[in-house]
Amino acid sequence: MKTVRLEHEYASPAAEVWALATDLDALSKIMDGVVTFEGLPSGRVYQGQKIAVRVSLFGKLPPQPYFMEVLECDDAAMILRSIEKGAGVKSWRHTLTVEPLQSGSRLRDLIEIDAGWMSWAFALWARFLYGKRHEPRVRMLANMQAKRSETELSNSEFP
Repeated sequence: MKTVRLEHEYASPAAEVWALATDLDALSKIMDGVVTFEGLPSGRVYQGQKIAVRVSLFGKLPPQPYFMEVLECDDAAMILRSIEKGAGVKSWRHTLTVEPLQSGSRLRDLIEIDAGWMSWAFALWARFLYGKRHEPRVRMLANMQAKRSETELSNSEFP
């Protein structure tokens, strides 16, 4: 078993980061070019949800079956816990939390991986994979802020 811990800070409010982090449509966009999903549902993740997909690394490797069960998705506490398996992994336990900061928010990922003797390799992959999500999230959050600012500006011009 290997454990991977990552933290990323965002200049956006925790509620916005949480909404983005629990949006499956956003996940598909964020992972574009890294992981391709076949059969990923649309919308927000919810507690008790069971997701069976096929994943292809970099859109080049043959798609492999992958399964995720959402054990907890608490909007008030901003915590998501899932257990996953497939594509060579016996168990992939993921805990994602978002907390407010004075300057924005912090997202933490804790991933516990059991892939037998290959756990070390999957831990390297997890560090790369979850680290790769940061920059696309920054861009998406900035776009959300820009759209909100445009809306607020246009609403203030026409009382």
